[in-house]
Amino acid sequence: MAIFLTGSTGYIGAHVAANLLNDHGASLNLLVRAKDAHEAEDRLWHALQLHFDFKLFYEYLQTRIRVFRGDLTSERFGLSTDDYDRLVHTTDSIIHCAASLNRKSEKSCMNVNLRGTLEVVKLGMQVDHYHGLRRFSHVSTVAVAGKRQDEVVTEDQSIDWNRSDYDPYARTKKFSEHMIRELLPEVPKTIFRPSIVLGDSRRAETTQFDMVRAFVFLAGLPALPLRARDRVDIVNVDFVANAIASLHAKEQTLYDVYHLSSGRDSQTFRQITESLAAAQDKRGPIYLPFLERPFGKTVSFLSTRKSAIGHGAALMKVFMPYLTFNTVFDNTRVTSELGRKPVPFSQYSYPLLKFSHETNFTFPYQPWPSKVGGSAA
Repeated sequence: MAIFLTGSTGYIGAHVAANLLNDHGASLNLLVRAKDAHEAEDRLWHALQLHFDFKLFYEYLQTRIRVFRGDLTSERFGLSTDDYDRLVHTTDSIIHCAASLNRKSEKSCMNVNLRGTLEVVKLGMQVDHYHGLRRFSHVSTVAVAGKRQDEVVTEDQSIDWNRSDYDPYARTKKFSEHMIRELLPEVPKTIFRPSIVLGDSRRAETTQFDMVRAFVFLAGLPALPLRARDRVDIVNVDFVANAIASLHAKEQTLYDVYHLSSGRDSQTFRQITESLAAAQDKRGPIYLPFLERPFGKTVSFLSTRKSAIGHGAALMKVFMPYLTFNTVFDNTRVTSELGRKPVPFSQYSYPLLKFSHETNFTFPYQPWPSKVGGSAA
């Protein structure tokens, strides 16, 4: 029996997979989109090489990982009847990490976040029917709380259907939570809501650069159109993955919803920028919050350009609302239950930004070794 994990080739999903394999001795059923077995296993190697050398990865692949080649948004994931039945009968529990983070595309968010989640829920219903589903864990987002300003939000205060959403991503994730509760009423469920997941506190290397690019864009400005004392809720991915794996493994959790966030310990913009400036022996930026509106217009203008600045501006345009709402998400539940807290962003932000600069926002992926026969099959 195994944990069915979606999104294992994504940033958070790969960290969760590594944590489950290394720290929990879990066996995994992984859904991977690929045209053949070689491509599926090569995609996994790309996603997991941040965590394992090839020898250990290959050992896990041969002994504790089953790969199911399919598409999240297709009926029964596009699997054959035999493969789908095998997935049903070998799945003990489910962790649904896969999602479209394309905050500008209603179509992408609808297809992946709603249709995809429905297919995962249908699998859960089948598993529960045949031999019982131990737990259904769903990775959501604090963005389900909708438009906020200057607040500390607890888990039970988050969902307000009369409140406007920031974007299609937040809207579809909110409805996904609702769908899971409605369709799996008797199954033990855990909803995880990460805040801004940025970097790994244990290492500078990362394979996810969108938010890093946005921060590099901001860090390069001599003046920031932000309020220096505003807090920004950033959480390290290793804390997020460890929390998901640890709470999913428990027979009984204290709650069914957890904010995976920095919460009331979230740092201010000034704390973060002063830390970065000190690490580089530079002067920190000045803060001019009255420039927020003209800055937004400039970012919108630059975002249409096909250049590095244009790309950075486009990312900034998407993430700006999440940086200016000065709202943090109480994490008392998860920190109390696990007995540990996230690492402050200022403690690992400089190595992260330095690595990203030096690699030009790319990860130096290693190819599949030829000595294994040049095939992942």
